[in-house]
Amino acid sequence: MRILVLPGDAIGPEIAAATERVLRAADDAFGLGLELEHRDIGWAAHEAVGETMPRDVLDRVGEVDGTILGPVSHLDYPSRAEGGWNPSAAIRTTYRLYSNIRPARSLPDLTVLSEPLDLVIVRENTEGFYSDRNMVAGSGEFMPDEDLALSVRKVSRRACRAVAEEAFRLASGRRGRVTAVHKANVLKLSDGLFLEEVRAVAAEHRDVELRELIVDAATAHLVRSPGEFDVVVTTNMFGDILSDLACALSGSLGLGGSLNAGDGVAVAQAQHGSAPDIAGQGIANPTSLILSATMLLRWWGRRSGAEQFGRAADAVDAAVDACLADPATRTRDLRGSLDTDQFTSALLTKLETTR
Repeated sequence: MRILVLPGDAIGPEIAAATERVLRAADDAFGLGLELEHRDIGWAAHEAVGETMPRDVLDRVGEVDGTILGPVSHLDYPSRAEGGWNPSAAIRTTYRLYSNIRPARSLPDLTVLSEPLDLVIVRENTEGFYSDRNMVAGSGEFMPDEDLALSVRKVSRRACRAVAEEAFRLASGRRGRVTAVHKANVLKLSDGLFLEEVRAVAAEHRDVELRELIVDAATAHLVRSPGEFDVVVTTNMFGDILSDLACALSGSLGLGGSLNAGDGVAVAQAQHGSAPDIAGQGIANPTSLILSATMLLRWWGRRSGAEQFGRAADAVDAAVDACLADPATRTRDLRGSLDTDQFTSALLTKLETTR
């Protein structure tokens, strides 16, 4: 399996290096035949070639078998005209990675919930309210005059169907429940179209129960009754917000894996941002990117039919759980004492005993 590693900005190189250590250990243990290559994006690429997302790097994403994308500081980038392009948005839209898959599972001693949470949020990934990626040319956000700002929301049948199909596929292998989260009482046309496509896909999956829930009610239910949820499918911005909430409720935003998936292309990406305030200190928690990488291994295992990738992913996930279960092998953000390298070493030790 050929994996392209794009370390990104701030803590990105630190957690990407930790993730690579884990992948190489899994490769040694399970014979995965991994080939890892590295390319610069973000500020490092801008300094070198004047672009935060060089075209040759973007092309390479489509040539390899999978990509690991570190967090980026795109809020601070210059304009597109000055070479500033959000690498995440560029990859998602170029390769039509419609589905952003974000699991959340509460962990003992870390969750703030009184009952267990175990769900997957499937978020549409390429359009919606994200105005930096929903137009063929230009931005979907504009100002007719200095006192008025407008933003265009884009919702297409093709993207809604793709994300709904992924949600029902996942639910068929879990507890058989999909919750479609929307705001169709206000966004009657755009969220109405989203619901039409979800219902059409539901009609093809009679083994899966469909429930529809307005987004503001969904946030309350997620806190009050998290056990109600199995797989959640929703539009881009709602999914981004709900997945952060779910991960925070489960223990920490730094504990959630994330996979961007389309037809033949998948990109592992941590749920959290680039955290420039702790960059270079060696204390970043690499768990989210490591779990994202195991999702990538499973995706490739299903695609290639090679069962050892799923076994390797399960072993790494079990090692992560073992580390997080013990306060002595947690990072500082989780009331532990380990830095990035120490946590990674502890995880590798657990991997030896759990595989």
